[in-house]
Amino acid sequence: MIRKNSEYPLQPPRERGTWRAFVFALVMHALLGFFLYHGIQWQNSTPEGAEAELWTEVPDSAIPRLPPPPVPVAPAPPLPDEQADIALQEKKRQQQEAARQAQLAEQLRQQKLQAQQEAEAKRQQQLAADQAAQKAAAAKQKQLQQQQQQQADKLKQQQLADQQKQQQQQQEQQKQADAEAQKKADAQKAAKAKAQADAAAQAKKLDAERRARLAQMQGSAGAPGSTGNGLAKSGTGSGSGGTATSPGYADKVRRVVRPNISWGGETEGLETVISVRCSPTGTLLDAQISHSSGNSAWDDAALRAVQRSNPMPQDIDGKTPTSFKITLRPAG
Repeated sequence: MIRKNSEYPLQPPRERGTWRAFVFALVMHALLGFFLYHGIQWQNSTPEGAEAELWTEVPDSAIPRLPPPPVPVAPAPPLPDEQADIALQEKKRQQQEAARQAQLAEQLRQQKLQAQQEAEAKRQQQLAADQAAQKAAAAKQKQLQQQQQQQADKLKQQQLADQQKQQQQQQEQQKQADAEAQKKADAQKAAKAKAQADAAAQAKKLDAERRARLAQMQGSAGAPGSTGNGLAKSGTGSGSGGTATSPGYADKVRRVVRPNISWGGETEGLETVISVRCSPTGTLLDAQISHSSGNSAWDDAALRAVQRSNPMPQDIDGKTPTSFKITLRPAG
């Protein structure tokens, strides 16, 4: 392959054998001069004598005659050696020119081929560069997609973690709320149990006091088997126990307490006993459940009904008993 050199212009190829051609031409000219010299000498040499008999007629002077036309002189033919040398040199020149033209054509063909090869190489390089750029862009796009997928997965995991954490927090809050509610319920239950225990103790104490007063009253009356005014029978909205009451006092208590009962649940088997302490004027000083029905809702409704019945009615003597019990059942 002929490398293209842009620094030097295109020059015709250098002919070879110049000195050989020059020597050959000099020899040919010497031979030509030799043959020319001897040819001229040969033509100038005097030929040997020859005898000839000439007959001349006397022209008739009376008849004019035209002179004979001159004989044309044929040009001397060129020497064969000179023509051969000229033809040889012309042929050689033509061959050299043809060789030079062929060499120039070959150079042009080689240059064109080189230009085509360089263009093809450049095209291949550009194609390779384009393919590399496409591969790089595809790899970058793939990497970007992977990064986006990783970010999406990370975000999803973070969201799941946040949801789990939120659920755990909600569960913990629910547990705390349940624990607090249970604690509150336990506290209320304990307070209620304590209140019931205190009410039972108070009722027991009041019952003991009542029995002591009854025994004292019976002893002062002088009749061992005698009874006092008696106790009110228990019933819905009735009162019993505590200080002595008249036979109609239970009805008075029932008429006061019963309108204040608000209950819409079951009615069978429910009975609640409430211990009451009042001032002589009927002001309700204390009301506690001394015997539960087993249904806390009914117990609370019964206790609220008693508390709403403040003040309690007075007995026939114009005073309210200081302590007594009210047995409440829901109206069936």
